Amino acid sequence: MLELGGGQQAADNLVKDVSEAEFMAEVVDGSMETPVIVDFWAPWCGPCKTLGPMLEDAVKAAKGAVRMVKVDVDQAQNIAGQLQIQSIPTVYAFYKGQPVDGFQGAQPQSEIKAFVERVVQASGGDASGGLDDAVAAAEDMLEQGAAVDAAQTFAAILGEEPAHAGAYGGLVRAHIAMDDLDQAEAILNGAPAEISTAPELEAAHAQLQLARQAADAGPLAELTAKVEVDPEDMQARFDLAQALYAAGDAEGAVGQLLDMFRRDREWNDGAAKAQLFTIFEALKPNDPVVLNGRRKLSSMIFA
Repeated sequence: MLELGGGQQAADNLVKDVSEAEFMAEVVDGSMETPVIVDFWAPWCGPCKTLGPMLEDAVKAAKGAVRMVKVDVDQAQNIAGQLQIQSIPTVYAFYKGQPVDGFQGAQPQSEIKAFVERVVQASGGDASGGLDDAVAAAEDMLEQGAAVDAAQTFAAILGEEPAHAGAYGGLVRAHIAMDDLDQAEAILNGAPAEISTAPELEAAHAQLQLARQAADAGPLAELTAKVEVDPEDMQARFDLAQALYAAGDAEGAVGQLLDMFRRDREWNDGAAKAQLFTIFEALKPNDPVVLNGRRKLSSMIFA
């Protein structure tokens, strides 16, 4: 299992106030290896009081991939003049001694997070502080059948970043793989509001739906025979699609559902199309089954 830790790794050293005299050493020289974000502010500036803490949180979440300094423009008028700062808050990112990005005025948290990620990526760093690598390793464990180890790693990642959508979705899927569907559902229902509609959680929800169906899927051979006897028996074909997916044959399931849609797209309030979308959501977006299935469905819809 991966060792995670050091999340607080000198978090307090990642953000500091600097004077005009320190600017050259802390920002220009200091950005040669690691990018430095500079928050130009003043005590009398209302928006600065909102922006500053949000920016600090985003920088600390990057766990050392970027640093931040705060410059009071009232005490650093020469620097503010050289950088032509006309209003505050103004934020600049420096890398290798040069400004590489920036913005003016208050911004929502999502934009601030995206800005920090952009700055880190521009320097070739990892804004997740290594957590994305840990998620990838846990995904490999899950793929190799080590669901318990994967669950422990995903849980450790969430201990570092409780709203990491990739780790949250992975933890749900690990419990599905352990056939612990009730626990998977409880974890999914307890997701932080800000990630509840993230693609990773939507995919986990779709997988949970399919896993619940799989528990009730009928015998494959019987259902296959039933459809062969009566190709227009939509319920049997739908049940066969569920049984095929439960048996690990996603391609076969999609094929049956596409056949249903072709024969009667309105059957049971469009159940075939809805089931197709559930399967597409549960699989990876670049899975050939998804790509081919979406293409065939679109050609039928727009034919």
